[in-house]
Amino acid sequence: NIMSNFFNKSDLSRKEAENIVSETLLNCDDGELYLENSKTESIVLDDNKIKSSSYSSDLGYGLRAVTGEVVAYSHSNEISKDSLRQSSENLQTTLKSKKGTYNHSIAKTNKKFYDDINPIEKKTLNSKLEILKEVNNYTRSKGSIVKQVTASFAGEHKSIEIIRSGGETLTDSRPLVRFNVSVILEKNGKKETGVYGIGGRQSYDDYLKNNNWKKVCDEAYRIASANLESKPAPAGEMKVVLGPGWPAILIHEAIGHGLEGDFNRKKTSAFHNLMGQRVASESVTIVDDGTLHQRRGSLTIDDEGTPTEKTVLIENGILKNFMQDRLNAKLMKTRSTGSGRRENYKHVVLPRMRNTMMLNGKYSQEEMMKSVDKGIFAVSFGGGQVDITSGKFVFNCTEAYEIINGKVGSPIKGATLIGDGPSILKEVSLVGNNMMLDPGIGTCGKAGQGVPVGV
Repeated sequence: NIMSNFFNKSDLSRKEAENIVSETLLNCDDGELYLENSKTESIVLDDNKIKSSSYSSDLGYGLRAVTGEVVAYSHSNEISKDSLRQSSENLQTTLKSKKGTYNHSIAKTNKKFYDDINPIEKKTLNSKLEILKEVNNYTRSKGSIVKQVTASFAGEHKSIEIIRSGGETLTDSRPLVRFNVSVILEKNGKKETGVYGIGGRQSYDDYLKNNNWKKVCDEAYRIASANLESKPAPAGEMKVVLGPGWPAILIHEAIGHGLEGDFNRKKTSAFHNLMGQRVASESVTIVDDGTLHQRRGSLTIDDEGTPTEKTVLIENGILKNFMQDRLNAKLMKTRSTGSGRRENYKHVVLPRMRNTMMLNGKYSQEEMMKSVDKGIFAVSFGGGQVDITSGKFVFNCTEAYEIINGKVGSPIKGATLIGDGPSILKEVSLVGNNMMLDPGIGTCGKAGQGVPVGV
């Protein structure tokens, strides 16, 4: 059992911690003590050599008290009696005149969506370095047009414990890994980059066995090669066919953020007054699911201790639910969907996405292509951004092709998709039957906090 006991090396006992938490939260609506022990590593090969390798370990707590919509938060990287008492005093001064109760007790499910392994320790540093060198040699052996290869590993193991008023305790132990390859090709004076990566809540070897890493190198090389043959993208309004998997980042940005509880409670989201109404064409069903096995965005419990679930956001075009943490759920008179997340113990909880996806429709990709006389097939995106209030978004395509008379044509470069979430949802004409999850590399930013997600 790798679960770190946070009180082993401290002058603070579990009982004392429970007492301080109960005392601090006596006149509050909600809150908890969140303890976290995290180990992270990063290894980067670049320009034929190991450029950097880092390992860090962090231990700390965050004590939160919630009253109404006021959140008081205090955190420290020292788990001790003095430190926790000090935090408690800080919070009590903020909330002294408040009263209220929050009666949403936490369901205890024993479902686990990943194993309790420490991926960093499970594979030796030497074997990781060996693979990175093999990746470099294999990718460079593809010919003299390969000008640069960058490959990296990122691993994490995070143990958390949540202590609530009355001594209720919840724990989770979360592995997370990522493996990335980037390649730069040059031909006739033109340079192009291809990037690909895989990952999730497993050990490195689960992803790399049977020389699986070669597929990642091949894919990065293929993307760069396609871009070498590309011509400039046309401009104007046109039909777009989105590929499966990673392009769902468009759903995440353009629609997902707008369905998070806090933006709707504050009425700053374009969707805030549309619950129960048609917001998309009938073929569109979008869910946010935290219960997929070993996926990057999955969680056994969220960072408030609520078990995660599969939350139906839009069903056959009708808006059904927002993603909620405890605070926003309470103020909106509903329940938490297990979507309360924080980057680490230094951050407050916010309602966030987990694995966000549009469910299968009935059309093959071929049928979708055939219905387009002139348009774009968007296979992969770089970053995107959205204005929550209007739903307006911008995305740049990292791999895209023209569609001419129902057939995929030449690769195009520099295509940017611009639109707004609420409008495009209604204009979805066909939904494909080849649903796919992204390869497991997404990180979502919100209010300065990054958390792992899937699309």
